[in-house]
Amino acid sequence: MLPRYKFSLSKMRCLGLTLVLQATVLAALALPKQLQPATAQTPTGNRPLTIRSDIQEYDAKNQVITARGNVQMLYPARQIQATAAQAQYFSKERRIDFSGNVYILQQGGNSIRAEKVTYLIDEGRFVALPQSSRQVESIYMVEDSELDTRNNTPAPKTPALKPTN
Repeated sequence: MLPRYKFSLSKMRCLGLTLVLQATVLAALALPKQLQPATAQTPTGNRPLTIRSDIQEYDAKNQVITARGNVQMLYPARQIQATAAQAQYFSKERRIDFSGNVYILQQGGNSIRAEKVTYLIDEGRFVALPQSSRQVESIYMVEDSELDTRNNTPAPKTPALKPTN
C-alpha cells in the first residue's frame, strides 16, 4: 500500500493557485497578442445580409425573399444599412430591390433617398428612381485633399446656370 501524504488545506490551495498561475502565463505567451474573431468562410466567400421586417415571404422556386413593412437591412460586409417599406432579395440575380421611402446609408456618411432603389450586389452599384415629379437625393462625403486649412481663401464661385429654352 502506498503512503498517504497529508497536506493542510492552505497548502493545497497554494499549490492549486500556483498551477493555475503557471498555466495562465504559458497560455498568454503561447497565444498571439491580438486574437482575430473566428468567422466561418466558404469557398464562395458568403457574408451575412440581415433583413428585418413586419412580414417576410420566401419563394423557394425563384429564390426570392420579399420583406414588407418597416424593412431594415444590414449588410456589414459592404458597410450598408437601409430602410424601406418593402425589399425584395433576388438571390439568383444577386440583386435587392427597395421601394417606398428608401433610405440607404453607407459607413462614412454617403446616403441615398429615393422612392425606388436597386442594389446590384456584384457590381456594388445603386440605381435610384424618384417619386413622380420629385428627385433622388444623394449625399456623398468628398475628401478634398487640395484644401489647405492654413490658407483661408474661399473656393472659386460656381457659375450661374443659364436657363434652357
